[in-house]
Amino acid sequence: MTEITARRDPDRRPTHPGEILKDDILPALGLTIVDAAAHLGVTRQALHRLLAGTATLSPEMAVKLGKLTGSNPALLMRMQVAYDLWLAERNVDVRGIPAMKVA
Repeated sequence: MTEITARRDPDRRPTHPGEILKDDILPALGLTIVDAAAHLGVTRQALHRLLAGTATLSPEMAVKLGKLTGSNPALLMRMQVAYDLWLAERNVDVRGIPAMKVA
């Protein structure tokens, strides 16, 4: 049997979980931002920032979104971590930090 391994372009920014929620999940459920925000107990502006990718998904919000939409909170959090790490690897200056090795 042939094994197929998916490869992701390392230069391509990972998808922010808010993008998936905004473009796929909320429309499939027929939910507006206003309605979803009300169900989640957050402001429309707070939810909009998450959906626009300018706010970070918290574990608490991931659990709430999982309940509301039937999505997997752990998957949403893994997406957020991948997104944050990708940005950090490109923006954090580590030039002055030595790379230590175990003897």
